[in-house]
Amino acid sequence: MYEILEHAADLGFRVRAGSFPELLERAAEALVGIALEIEPIAERESYPIEAEGDSNESLLVNWLSEVLYYLDGKLLALRRFQVNSLSPERVAGVAFGEPRDPSRHPARLIVKGITYHQLKIEQNEHGWSCEVYVDV
Repeated sequence: MYEILEHAADLGFRVRAGSFPELLERAAEALVGIALEIEPIAERESYPIEAEGDSNESLLVNWLSEVLYYLDGKLLALRRFQVNSLSPERVAGVAFGEPRDPSRHPARLIVKGITYHQLKIEQNEHGWSCEVYVDV
């Protein structure tokens, strides 16, 4: 036998931007702000970053998953993002930051993954917005 335990393991954020590329940039910055203290991060180096997907939703989730890989897998502290090219199937850009130093870049929360749970992307006359939930 087993018991299902209710667990609130997600944290969400909302981002607004004037364009979809800017939305991707700001969502990446929001993700980093959840995971790390942003202020001490210097934009010393640039790192190419790209993701593929078959919809705006999958592009956003895959882009943020790449950002998370750079934070945890490559141990980088990233501060700013720039989308250089965007097509319906691919986004490519640059992340600016530096190698992660635990004494200068303290962790805020451990983000385990980007989810599709309650993922929302909207466009209206004021621009773009998204709601993203991450597994913490």
